Amino acid sequence: MLRLLDRLEEVLIATLIAAATILIFLSVTHRFAIGFAADLVGLARTHEIAWLNDFARSLFKALKAINLNWAQEACIYMFVWMAKFGAAYGVRTGIHVGVDILAERLTGAKRRAITMIAMSGGVIFTAIITVIGTDFVYHVRAGGQISPDLELKMWLIYLAVPLGSALMCFRFVQALYRYITTGEIAHHDHGAVDGLDDEAEDLAKGGHA
Repeated sequence: MLRLLDRLEEVLIATLIAAATILIFLSVTHRFAIGFAADLVGLARTHEIAWLNDFARSLFKALKAINLNWAQEACIYMFVWMAKFGAAYGVRTGIHVGVDILAERLTGAKRRAITMIAMSGGVIFTAIITVIGTDFVYHVRAGGQISPDLELKMWLIYLAVPLGSALMCFRFVQALYRYITTGEIAHHDHGAVDGLDDEAEDLAKGGHA
């Protein structure tokens, strides 16, 4: 069951990233094409080229008929969902931003205690956001708000807040349970990032020099 949840989380994030990227590309290309067609119409009129003028006008009308005004709004909503579920993914994989300078300086029971306090803080904070977000979504749904371009019910968009926060809370609980039972904390493998190994080696050589 947990593997299925992990997979769904990854698929959702990857799908949102891909969809938003494609939509942004199409939107920018569409705007550029409309501008190009408009310039082509002006060029044809200036030089009195009848066939080019007809072609450019037809092209401009065809591009203008394609309505992508909703693309920017859709991308914003996709990035909101991606950010919320991406934060939960970050907790699970150990890539979430964290300030661990104090924990790194401590050892033994003190380090264990401060780590557990930090993780518990994450659990409590995300649980609070889940409750507040759920209440907010309930009131938005009752108000019947609609998005301006897509005309979607806004409570469906804002649903990302309680759902993403709940998943993030669950990931913090997972991380805390794992630390209590095994003493392990999820860490991202920096060696998987190109260039970091070489940079670390250079710094090490510089320190020995």
